[in-house]
Amino acid sequence: MSTKLYGIKNCDTVRSARRWLEEHNVDFSFYDVRDTPLTAPQLATWLQELGLNALVNKRSTTWKQLSPAQRDDLSIETAIPLLLEHPTLMKRPLLDTGSALHLGFKADHYQSLFTHHTL
Repeated sequence: MSTKLYGIKNCDTVRSARRWLEEHNVDFSFYDVRDTPLTAPQLATWLQELGLNALVNKRSTTWKQLSPAQRDDLSIETAIPLLLEHPTLMKRPLLDTGSALHLGFKADHYQSLFTHHTL
């Protein structure tokens, strides 16, 4: 399975991750979550593996625009439809190496990940 990077094109952190992967000749596919809709099974897997508090970005503008009831009622079950409707609610970038999921971007983490693991 090839490496996949999920995010949005205009996010600075996503751009940094894409640039790092390209500069280090990592073969990857980029998916803009606004252009390529996520699926409920995909989100369920991510939520199960990463956890609700890791995947949902509670500091995002999208989170702040949700109603108090939506924010108070957040659970894995309610997060899936919210993330389907508002994909920018997820923390990004999300890197799927085929064997593990990684959220966010730090150059030293990517360096360690791609130096020590065969993908």
